[in-house]
Amino acid sequence: MPRDHGSSAWTRGALVSAAVVAALVPMPPRLVERFYSNGGYPALQRPITALSNLTSFALIDVFLIAAFGVWLTLCARDIVHWRTLGSLRVLARVLARTSVCAAGLYIAFLVLWGLNYRRVPLVEKLPFDAWAVTPGRARTLALTAIERLNALHLPAHAAGWPAAGGAVDSMLAAALARADRELGGRGDVIVARPKHTVFDWYLRRTAVDGMTDPYFLETLVSTELLPFERPFVVAHEWSHLAGLADEGDANFLGWLACVQAPPPYEYSGWLFLYAELASTFRGPARADLVARLEPGPRADLAAIRARLARQVSPRLSAAGWRVYDQYLKANRVESGAESYGHVVQLVLGVRFGPGYTLNR
Repeated sequence: MPRDHGSSAWTRGALVSAAVVAALVPMPPRLVERFYSNGGYPALQRPITALSNLTSFALIDVFLIAAFGVWLTLCARDIVHWRTLGSLRVLARVLARTSVCAAGLYIAFLVLWGLNYRRVPLVEKLPFDAWAVTPGRARTLALTAIERLNALHLPAHAAGWPAAGGAVDSMLAAALARADRELGGRGDVIVARPKHTVFDWYLRRTAVDGMTDPYFLETLVSTELLPFERPFVVAHEWSHLAGLADEGDANFLGWLACVQAPPPYEYSGWLFLYAELASTFRGPARADLVARLEPGPRADLAAIRARLARQVSPRLSAAGWRVYDQYLKANRVESGAESYGHVVQLVLGVRFGPGYTLNR
């Protein structure tokens, strides 16, 4: 039976058109929140992550390599017929196929995870006081972080951290579920076993400590993470799986989960927040904070800096973060990569109860 080329072309055109509409047409955040983030997405996330947890390798690696291989093969087939078809027709075929593939991947991205970028941000859902975000309160919070780091260093190192294997840390998972419920989430996310990726070299060279696979909903972490960095990085990526696509929101949930957990996890959370806070101070003000750190936390921070200096390519890192900044802005995160630092504003402006429980 002959192929219906007209119908096939219409289907491809409809797919590309649907992707363009999905990318450009605004969606009311509260509708996304209600029907996707708190409805369709959790129903997808739980079985997909449960299935991806069955493998010790990253499914996204297999998918990307296979997809790229198929695309190259089809392009090579077209090029073989270059003289017969003509250069313009071959180029049109390659561009059309690439457009259709990109459109399909984009729609799958939105359905499986990406629509979470369009949900209501935490700052609009939590008891947030914008007047509390001041330089004075930032210094007070930095002093609190230093106090906690100094107090937690010995017990955290004495207890130690789970080995960097592929198992799920049940204690951290329980803390994340509890913190997610405090933020108004469902608290029933299926967390992913941390995995490494064949693209780990890229993560290390661009100073990316972890990432969330938006198709198979996996958690990927750098192989070079230090033990005291790992809990926060994993909690941050699990926050993405809980539906918080915004980097600042994910940082906040990851930090909250860590500081409500036992000392090794709490130490990791405060280590992250201190670094975020310290970056907002300059000159004598920053030197004063550093001087208040005891040798233990200071050595851990120096070890992190040494790790980054050893493995990061400044040029590749800058290029990678520029691309990621544009990716975030394309997904309606107006501040782009700067959204990572919004966690400081959230911690300053949100009202907490004892033990950093949320006072809603």
